[in-house]
Amino acid sequence: MAVSRHIEEFHGLPVFAFSADPGDRRELPAADAVAWRIAVDYGSGTGFEDSWRAFGSAVDPSAVKALVIGPWWDEDYEPVTAALAALVRDAGLFPALEALFVADVTYDECEISWLEMADVTPLPTAFPQLTELVVRGGTDLALTPFRHDRLRVLRFEAGGLPSSVVEAVMASELPALERLDLWLGVDEYGGDAGLGDLAPVLDGARFPALRHLGLANSEIQDEIAAAVAQAPVVARLESLNLSMGILGDEGAAALLEGQPLTHLRALDLHHHYLTEPMQERLRKALPGVDIDLSDAEHEDDPEDRYVAVAE
Repeated sequence: MAVSRHIEEFHGLPVFAFSADPGDRRELPAADAVAWRIAVDYGSGTGFEDSWRAFGSAVDPSAVKALVIGPWWDEDYEPVTAALAALVRDAGLFPALEALFVADVTYDECEISWLEMADVTPLPTAFPQLTELVVRGGTDLALTPFRHDRLRVLRFEAGGLPSSVVEAVMASELPALERLDLWLGVDEYGGDAGLGDLAPVLDGARFPALRHLGLANSEIQDEIAAAVAQAPVVARLESLNLSMGILGDEGAAALLEGQPLTHLRALDLHHHYLTEPMQERLRKALPGVDIDLSDAEHEDDPEDRYVAVAE
């Protein structure tokens, strides 16, 4: 599962877990050679500010290209507010920062929908050189429309992504955006976005540089597939991600009966509820497309189907 282990690579760089423990004698890599993971060890008695300041003292921040933020609490869960404030406060020390992943937290550290998030709008504003931003967690997550001229990759991972966040993404001015992924999640955990909220990206009006679109982890995956089948934006995509949701034969049939998809390089449908005959139809209809049909689930009643990541 996507949230079962920490990421090992980010922004094309290996992830290196920085330790604020003075007893850690590992030799540190060059500042620009890795994606630095900053996290608080559970029960360590230290907070994020301690780890953050130790990192800034040990590594030249002016050369850092990528940051990965892990758990920011010592014992009891707490909002990410203070960690974000530290990042924004010290943004000027990181002129070369290109990539930021907020909340690389596995489910055994904290379930994705228990993560206490905050307004992340200050992040892209504070880092004008940012080309990649990933945010995990949806509870209390907020975003207002923003403009960023360099951002190429934007991904929100949630068990329930608020419609207000989806609306803000759709209203943002992102002329360089090439890859957009939204884990929409389920209504029980705040995932209340509908097809109407996705219209700006589906009709091709937003994000002129977009080449990859992911609308995943949804309990309305069949409806999304039907909308995508007619969406003008698809003609200029190189890859499409409709995975992790409750996609069934109805949605897959809509894809096959809609506009041509043979131009796609990749179609990700993993974690699905497609029958074997429908999977074979897809393979035959799209012989030149790399289709991921792994993680097939089997449940005839749509009411009993589940998305890959919810709680």
